[in-house]
Amino acid sequence: MEEAVCAKSVDREEKAGLVKNVHGRNDDMQERLQKILSGAGVCSRRAAEKLIESGAVTVNGAAARVGDRADIETDEICVNGKPVGGHEELHTIMLYKPAGVVTTMSDEKNRKTVAELVKQCPARVLPVGRLDQYSEGLLLLTNDGALLDALTHPRYHVDKTYEVIVRGQKENIPQLGKSMEIDGYQIRPAQVEICRSNPDNTHVLHITIHEGRNRQIRKMCARCGFKVLRLCRVSIGALKLDKSLRPGRWRELSQEEISMLQKGTTAESKRN
Repeated sequence: MEEAVCAKSVDREEKAGLVKNVHGRNDDMQERLQKILSGAGVCSRRAAEKLIESGAVTVNGAAARVGDRADIETDEICVNGKPVGGHEELHTIMLYKPAGVVTTMSDEKNRKTVAELVKQCPARVLPVGRLDQYSEGLLLLTNDGALLDALTHPRYHVDKTYEVIVRGQKENIPQLGKSMEIDGYQIRPAQVEICRSNPDNTHVLHITIHEGRNRQIRKMCARCGFKVLRLCRVSIGALKLDKSLRPGRWRELSQEEISMLQKGTTAESKRN
């Protein structure tokens, strides 16, 4: 019995080794699995590595390893048992995420997710970055792996602007525009515009940040003595939230808008 188990284990390892050159094809016809998964809109390349390491990815029934190559046209590539499509039509959508919804495709706490809001999208799209549960506004979702990577990779520093309502002392507002340390990371100075100040010490601000660290604006405000009352993302790069969208609704981006995002990431890459 033990010999049979060992034989099966060896067989699996041999099959996994064949993934790098299945069916004896020329390597020029194959691509790294990370690139295939990213291009198919499954996840970013970095996330794909973790997915492969977890054992969730198979090629022709054999467990894949980081660095394996395959041909999406002829190999059966699966993630958690579900086949990954080939050159599917690309979709990028703009969602007005409401407050109270989590930016994930599934949630173990059974909270409402953005996936429930975009069920009618013709493709499986993934969130581009995150908005925390209590924030609202512009959230992009896409199955374009290259665009997803360009908009989320730290090297591009795509600017994001938020409309923030805070309560606190007006004289502390300039502090928000200074470089400060957040979670051990020195963030670049934000751009802060005062849209309106009220007698009750509440202020409507436009804050543009460059890194997008976890809950960055909330932590910046807390550091400067402000309580955040409302936080709404209004733009990513040059793309602005469509004012005709109601919370919870979405629309496809035009090709012009997608090109604008792509040009923005290219420009940021050259500057950095």
